Amino acid sequence: MNFCTPATKKGSRPSSPEFAELAAKPELTRADLIKLLSAKAEDEIEAVRAEAERVLLAECGNGVYLRGLVEASNACACDCLYCGIRKSNREVNRYTLSLEDILSCARQCAEMGYGSMVIQSGERADKKFIDLIEEAVRRIRIETVSEKQPEGLGITLCIGQQTKETYQRLYAAGAHRYLLRIESTNPKLFAAIHPAEQSFESRVECLKLLREVGYQVGTGVMIGLPGQTLEDLADDILFFSTLDIDMIGMGPFIPHAGTPLGDLPCPDVAERLRLAFLMIAVTRLKLRDVNIAATTALQALDPIGREKGLRFGANVIMPQMSPTEVRADYQLYPGKPCIDENAKDCQSCLNMRVEFAGRKIGLYAWGDSLHARKRQTGGGHG
Repeated sequence: MNFCTPATKKGSRPSSPEFAELAAKPELTRADLIKLLSAKAEDEIEAVRAEAERVLLAECGNGVYLRGLVEASNACACDCLYCGIRKSNREVNRYTLSLEDILSCARQCAEMGYGSMVIQSGERADKKFIDLIEEAVRRIRIETVSEKQPEGLGITLCIGQQTKETYQRLYAAGAHRYLLRIESTNPKLFAAIHPAEQSFESRVECLKLLREVGYQVGTGVMIGLPGQTLEDLADDILFFSTLDIDMIGMGPFIPHAGTPLGDLPCPDVAERLRLAFLMIAVTRLKLRDVNIAATTALQALDPIGREKGLRFGANVIMPQMSPTEVRADYQLYPGKPCIDENAKDCQSCLNMRVEFAGRKIGLYAWGDSLHARKRQTGGGHG
């Protein structure tokens, strides 16, 4: 795949009028989404990409917002059939960061000008861990206040399904965004990649609870799963729209040998990347003003995958901030990039990646999605 090379630089004219016209429609139907996701020729892909980039710049601007990613624990109570840290994987060296570890990462985020951070972990709801996250959130919001960031770091949580009471506690402590990926919105496909005790309905209910509590809500899917169709992917986008989702994190499925899905046939790497980039673009065309992440899974399969993600309509990157010594223990999929780099190395790398994509980093900004700011009264944070 040669898209996003100098041959498709900014301002180049798409050479597929059919796909350019379709991508520019103000209201996209399910059939339109399926057609756009079917783009295969380079001129077709470029037509979709160019319109998605145009919409992004017009709706959201040129900024790329950074979320310093802290992987607080790889202990997990779930047994998802695709995940490298599933509870049945006995080869994983389990860890949980201390409060001081998490706070140290947060201070680094603030010092480097990252306006926000993400606290991510395996799914666990035990009291000790929730108490730790609650205290970390509360302390981060207090201790990262500065002249440049008078309200401290913005905080996104990604720690799985919880009770409404827990969501409320963490929101009251100072978290204001929550990412809960659903992985597939086809109930049958969801069931095929999760054990029976993890239900599609409970996942959807948690997304609704998060909105009730007051969070900006994020979700996302894996792309290129065994048995997944273009219709499934189009329905994923419609699900994002129906639930009024504020932020999306999507990436290509990467089989992990230590999981039940590791040996099942799936599309080849080039096909999974094609679909992943198109999902970013078509989601941008449909949802317009949401935040969309260029995920590390893209870079795991393509050395410039995150830059391409930005060119296809993404506007968020999550640089690694976890202590270097635990990064190799948090591998949801093989080939995870940035395992050996420290936070400063990641910063230099990201600056170059964002510049390569022709964009600017939004320093000292929470980077709330425009979609959320429009919905909320009293505006939002730049």
